[in-house]
Amino acid sequence: MDYKKINAPTNTVTRDVNKLFKDTGNIYETVVIIGKRANQISVEMKQELNKKLEEFASVADNLEEVFENREQIEISKYYEKLPKPTLIALQEFEEGRIFYRNPETASKTKA
Repeated sequence: MDYKKINAPTNTVTRDVNKLFKDTGNIYETVVIIGKRANQISVEMKQELNKKLEEFASVADNLEEVFENREQIEISKYYEKLPKPTLIALQEFEEGRIFYRNPETASKTKA
């Protein structure tokens, strides 16, 4: 995922609750959907961050390298400034970019 192209806010924004549960019909189901997507984004971001940090990791750690590894510091600062996974997931939900289904309601409608 390209985090530079995300237009999610970096801070909390007041949302209209009625718009959030309009698609699902249940605010709690909406919260679960957004929470699960936020967990997926969080894991993906963490894996990407660890992969980038490993590129600059040195095998022999001495005191000077621990404090002076500027590349790792800059990468970490970049990820700290990104919107939080929950805000990204909420933005994706509002834009209709999250696919979700409820197996309980799907089986009830087919019967």
